[in-house]
Amino acid sequence: MLTTLKILFWICLALVFYTYIGYGVVLFLLLKVKRLLYGKPQDASLPVDESDYPDVTLMICAYNEEEVIPEKMENIRQLRYPRDKFCIMWVTDGSNDRSNELLQQYEEVTLVFSPERRGKAAAMQHGLRENKAGIVVFTDANTMLNTDAIREIVRLMQNEDVGCVSGEKRVAARQKGETAAEGEGLYWKYESTLKRWDSELYSAMGAAGELFAVRMSVYREASPNALLDDFMMSMLILKDGHRIAYTRDAYAMEYGSADMQEESKRKRRIAAGGLQSIWWLRGLMNPFRYPKVAFQFVSHRVLRWSITPVALFLLIPLNVLLVFMKGGTIYTVVWILQILFYLAAFLGCLLANRRKKNKLLNIAYYFVFMNLNVFRGMFYLRSHKVGGIWEKARRG
Repeated sequence: MLTTLKILFWICLALVFYTYIGYGVVLFLLLKVKRLLYGKPQDASLPVDESDYPDVTLMICAYNEEEVIPEKMENIRQLRYPRDKFCIMWVTDGSNDRSNELLQQYEEVTLVFSPERRGKAAAMQHGLRENKAGIVVFTDANTMLNTDAIREIVRLMQNEDVGCVSGEKRVAARQKGETAAEGEGLYWKYESTLKRWDSELYSAMGAAGELFAVRMSVYREASPNALLDDFMMSMLILKDGHRIAYTRDAYAMEYGSADMQEESKRKRRIAAGGLQSIWWLRGLMNPFRYPKVAFQFVSHRVLRWSITPVALFLLIPLNVLLVFMKGGTIYTVVWILQILFYLAAFLGCLLANRRKKNKLLNIAYYFVFMNLNVFRGMFYLRSHKVGGIWEKARRG
């Protein structure tokens, strides 16, 4: 009995360590070896003549976004790309506010409207049926792009093996002390580093909807029921043998969730979509069929969205049992460390409720909060099996 508990304990601890720290270390070392053997990858370049640039559609799928349309359109007008090669398409999915009325005031906008709200995946497919460009860049209504974002994405698309490009998501807080925004921002900084290393090793493991692009010649339609439509669309391209490139030189800036309750809406939907995607993409875990992808997919996505959160919280009862059964000094030390960690998370929660912050306490709180929402995502998935519509989280 004691031996079995010890084995389970160390398996759980190893899973948690590998998922959140170890995989990053392994990636870093693998890249060092790859660069030593093959050198740094050569950068692609844009055509010299702008008349040779490919046609691009910037697609924004929106539901009741009248408040951000003026700011978003001003941001789009600042993007550096030849206007005769650039189509701006808004797809309003069941919007019943003044979105359509406002968008009709912009001559450069192609407006695609569906009176029924069917979810973002369905809206994307609706827009793509109207698209004529070879490259489609997707972005959200409430995210602002850097001026060279489109040019950077098109530059990476010059690599023939690239079928999808993922830009970087950056999160800003409107004011200090916004735990949701600052916690999400720290998470995305680490996540962006992993994506960049994934991309250099072979391919990024999926794209985020804030900013990504697909080459229409290799595009595959995701299910309208997909909760993570952007992730599924990009991973289907990867499944067909085309890489997902990642760049931090094309980025989308947005404000974090208004508070932790709003952030929980996002996290449980992402967790539910992650579980859904794992099942639909389970074939990618076969190392004999997808030797390059399987390692990265399991390490970066599958463990984080399924097994590791369970292992994290199993460590608590396993550790308690081993302490009471006098398993050894090491288990007492780890138990004390666990108590201190969860105490830090609790204090971080208290500070967050008072609109105060401490960076270390905030990290502990956001880490626990993020993993707890994986379990909430399991229940969310059960109630959203037949539709990709979700409640939007309010931003700061």
